Amino acid sequence: MTAIEIKEYGDADQLSPTHRTVPTPGEGEILIQVSYAGVNRPDVIQRKGLYPPPPGESDIPGLEVSGTVVSLGAQVTQYTIGDQVLALVGGGGYAEYCTAPAGQCLPVPKGLSLEQAAALPETYFTVWSNIFDRCQLKSDETILIHGGTSGIGTTAIQLAKAFGAKVITTAGSDEKCQACRDLGADLAINYKTHDFVEESKKFTAKKGVDVVLDMVGGDYIQRDISSLGTDGRLCFIAFLSGSQADVNFMPVMLKRLKITGSTLRARSRTFKAEIGNNLTEKVWPLIEDGKLGPLIYKILPLEEAAEAHKLMESSKHIGKIVLKLEK
Repeated sequence: MTAIEIKEYGDADQLSPTHRTVPTPGEGEILIQVSYAGVNRPDVIQRKGLYPPPPGESDIPGLEVSGTVVSLGAQVTQYTIGDQVLALVGGGGYAEYCTAPAGQCLPVPKGLSLEQAAALPETYFTVWSNIFDRCQLKSDETILIHGGTSGIGTTAIQLAKAFGAKVITTAGSDEKCQACRDLGADLAINYKTHDFVEESKKFTAKKGVDVVLDMVGGDYIQRDISSLGTDGRLCFIAFLSGSQADVNFMPVMLKRLKITGSTLRARSRTFKAEIGNNLTEKVWPLIEDGKLGPLIYKILPLEEAAEAHKLMESSKHIGKIVLKLEK
């Protein structure tokens, strides 16, 4: 099969088409003929040598795919050959064939194409796990979401609104702020021209937000703490500006804040399958009713994975970048 490998850790040009043996599904796994593969920031970090795949996972990048089931491992009963699925995988997505644990595969929501389906797993699993499971976001609470036009951001805005929250988000241009508002954000702040701490406090009548979802880190950490109200929750899912900062923790104590964070890739199959069950039960009906869904910025052929990574690193995109494999 054709796949994209990382020749050496470094820039996007280290991504190169190669030939690999088609993998064989193990117990509890299925083999997917991949139609589309989503591109995510962790793929870029892996390419740089800073996010190695967990033991036993493929060194081929790619954490989400959509396609057709072509082979079943032992003990798989929920799918049959020919089913169209989307899947969250630990690696191997940038390839014509990819194995996935059956519990991390979900049916394609009715009304969605395979290219749209490939843009769902990584962001929807991540957002659900962090916003609703870890931070327990509730209806009528207010959440501040950084990176509003990223894949995570566009998903988080829609999901938070769908479940009744008020949404504040940050983005780096007026165009991107408008895109966030179009997705349902109540307030979109251009972080280059406005202070998100001040604007958040203004929006909440000085009360502060209930939840912050942050993938930036660095000097945002102290400002996130300042943005939160009493009993607020701060959740980190990445540190694009670094994981270290000079922080005054007194507000954490005085406001009874909770600070948490997580990565999804190394979690157990059981853990991920439970998230998948929640998505199927609580989110897929909303997608099928047209109330939310993926926002795709650009689709590129698999052979142009390097260009996809360059686009990702430029931060010009609004929504998801997807690789196409089906002919």
